[in-house]
Amino acid sequence: MEIRVNVKQIGKKRNGVREVRYEIPGCPGTVEELIRGVTAACVGDYNRRKESAELIRCLTKEQIEESAQAGKIGFGVNYGEKEADLQQAVENALQSFEDGIYRIFLNDRPLERLDEGIRITDEDSLTFVRLTMLAGRMW
Repeated sequence: MEIRVNVKQIGKKRNGVREVRYEIPGCPGTVEELIRGVTAACVGDYNRRKESAELIRCLTKEQIEESAQAGKIGFGVNYGEKEADLQQAVENALQSFEDGIYRIFLNDRPLERLDEGIRITDEDSLTFVRLTMLAGRMW
């Protein structure tokens, strides 16, 4: 099944939300199945990018300016030797959801529990929001 996920992109000219499509196996019936499918798709993309090494890569002026706005200029290359471990990534994603590190919205409805039943159609869009902990005192 192909799903649509909203991704926030930071940059001077493209500061906003764009839609990314992921192909996941089957049709998820619960939030846990959704997280497992999206995590598997992301790990697969990561490992494929790692395998397809480019000999020469250059950045355009626009890419440099956008990266500078985000605070890091780089080629998007992972120089580590290890591939991502799917099982570890799934366990981390499930635990992070349970711990409230990120939230998932199906259209405008928040998904609350891993065992919550869902029904996703081609018209639906998903939004994953990473929550940031603030440092400081309450008084």
